[in-house]
Amino acid sequence: MPLTATVCALNSFSSTTTIITAQSSFPPKRNLPISSSHNIFSRRDIALLSLFSLSAAPASAIDFGISGPKDWLKEQKKKSFKFLLAPVDASRESLRSVYLYLTAETGASYTDEDLQKFQELFRSAARDCVPEDRNSFVAFQANTGVEVCTFRLIVKNAASLLGKQDPVKLEAEALLDNLIRSFASISGMASETNIELASDRRKIADAVSDTITCLDKFEQGIRDCLEI
Repeated sequence: MPLTATVCALNSFSSTTTIITAQSSFPPKRNLPISSSHNIFSRRDIALLSLFSLSAAPASAIDFGISGPKDWLKEQKKKSFKFLLAPVDASRESLRSVYLYLTAETGASYTDEDLQKFQELFRSAARDCVPEDRNSFVAFQANTGVEVCTFRLIVKNAASLLGKQDPVKLEAEALLDNLIRSFASISGMASETNIELASDRRKIADAVSDTITCLDKFEQGIRDCLEI
C-alpha cells in the first residue's frame, strides 16, 4: 500500500477512535432529568448567573465616571435584577397555577395522574434546592461540589459585594433556608396525600400558599442585598 494511503487510513482510524471515546464519556440518557426543558432552563440560569460574579477592570469603572469597580458592579447588578430574579418569578407562577387548580370549585375529579403532575411542578419550582428531589445526574453534580441550587446561586450573586457577616446577607441566607424547608414540606406532603379527598387538597393548597409567601420574602431579601 502506498505511504500516503497508509497515513490516511491511520488518521481515519484515529479520528474514529477519538469520536467513540468522546461519546462514551457522556452520562447515559437514563440519568437525565424527567423534564429536560426544566433542566436546560436551570443549567442556563446557573451559567448566566455566574457572569454577575466576574470582576470588572478599574479602567471600565473610570470610563463610566464611577469611583471604583465595586460601585460599577453594584450598578450593573441593580440594572440586571429582573434577570437575576427570573427563576423566582417562574417558580412563583408554577406554584400559583397549582394553587388555583387545587382550589377551583368546578366539581372536577382528581386522579393520581394529577398528583404526579403537581409533584413534577413542585420539583421544578424548587430549582434543585431540595436534595431529596434531585435526579441522579444533578445529585452527582452536587456531590462533586457543584452548586446546583439556583436560589442559592441568586443569593451568592446578589450578596457578593457584601461583607461575610453583613446583616442583610445573613437575612437573605436565612430566608433561603426557610424557602427550601417550605419546598421540602410540600414535596413530602404531596407524596403522602390522597388527592381525591377535599381536605387533603386543602392542606396542600395551604402549604403551596405558604411557599409562595416564602418566595415573596426571599425576593425581598434579594432586593435588599441589591439595594433596590
